[in-house]
Amino acid sequence: MTSQAADGPVTVAASRRSKISREREQELFDAVLEQIQECGYEAVTMEGVAASARCSKSTLYRQWKTKPQFVVAALRSCRQSRLAGIDTGSLADDLREAARATARWSTTDTKLLQALGHAATQDADLAQALREALVNPAVAALREILRRGVERGEVDADHPALEYIPAQIFGVMRARPVMDGEYADQDYLVRFVDAVVLPALGLT
Repeated sequence: MTSQAADGPVTVAASRRSKISREREQELFDAVLEQIQECGYEAVTMEGVAASARCSKSTLYRQWKTKPQFVVAALRSCRQSRLAGIDTGSLADDLREAARATARWSTTDTKLLQALGHAATQDADLAQALREALVNPAVAALREILRRGVERGEVDADHPALEYIPAQIFGVMRARPVMDGEYADQDYLVRFVDAVVLPALGLT
């Protein structure tokens, strides 16, 4: 009897946490990321997400305790490389295909990066989750594309531009909304690869 009483709160808490299915959890993650893109990180509240996702705010607090923890979990849930699987057999064509793939999520991810930018400078966990979700997988995929190009002899392993290719592609994606007032679409990014990235690598 005493043992059951002592174990009761833990058991109940675990039971409550397990009631959210993986699909429902992803719906909640999608809801908070969508609100961040629309309103900015600072304006988003647990109460607002609960209302938009049609759940109680106590459910969110029980699962993630604080807004930063909730957002970090949401970011990590969407961690994936949208550039994985690109392998045309040509470095130039791989980079063009990477530009097309990048353009498909340019608007969504750029909005999220912009909305989280200031908050990420103040919160190391949030900054790390942002890199893990949106930056690191894509950078790793681009470096793999470049590595294969080196192995095929299309570019020298010590070519000084290799180090900067991921920064070029992601930099122009982030910069275009500021410079031109519109997001980097497929045509723009492919033209950028042809005009800037390939010449930097000595490719035509």
